[in-house]
Formats: sequence, C-alpha cells, structure tokens
Amino acid sequence: MEEKKKGTIMQIVKLKTELSEEELLKVAKEREPQFKAISGIVQKYYVKLGAPGEYGGVYIWDSMESLQEFKKSELAATIPKAYKVVETPSVEIVNIMFELRE
Repeated sequence: MEEKKKGTIMQIVKLKTELSEEELLKVAKEREPQFKAISGIVQKYYVKLGAPGEYGGVYIWDSMESLQEFKKSELAATIPKAYKVVETPSVEIVNIMFELRE
C-alpha cells in the first residue's frame, strides 16, 4: 500500500471570474486530470467564496519546491485565461504545522 504523502505547504488562491458557477465547474472538471498528474500536490480543494463570481483553490503541497515548480508550469500559466479571471487573484502561502487527522 502506498504511503500517504504529507502536506507541508498550503496555498490559498482567491479569484473573481466572469464565468457562472456551472461554467467554472465544467472548466475545473476538464482540468482535473492535469492537476491529478502533479506529483507534488497532496490535495486541492475547490471553494466558493461569499460574493458572486468569487471562488478559490486551496492547494496542499508536499514541499515549497513542488509549489515553485508548479508556478513555472504551463498549467499554472493558463489558470487566468481558463477561468476568465477579471482581476489579479489574491494568493497566500502558509506553512502547515501539523494535521489533526492522519
């Protein structure tokens, strides 16, 4: 059995889009296999924020190096266009101290 990877870095991205929720989910599902193929990503949560057109992604990375590699990727570069982002997203990166559940 494969050992579960530990997350050490959390990246929180908040964006505003001109897409409807249905359109956004369609794009996310189409891109899902590409995100699943990233070896350094432990988990990704797709979230709906409070205001209309505001969504986000919460990424759990196995290392800062994996996050930095992703940031240089074509997949990362195409996020604004794919999701029709209308203003600069907010990005926060934090270190995970420990998990409640393993």
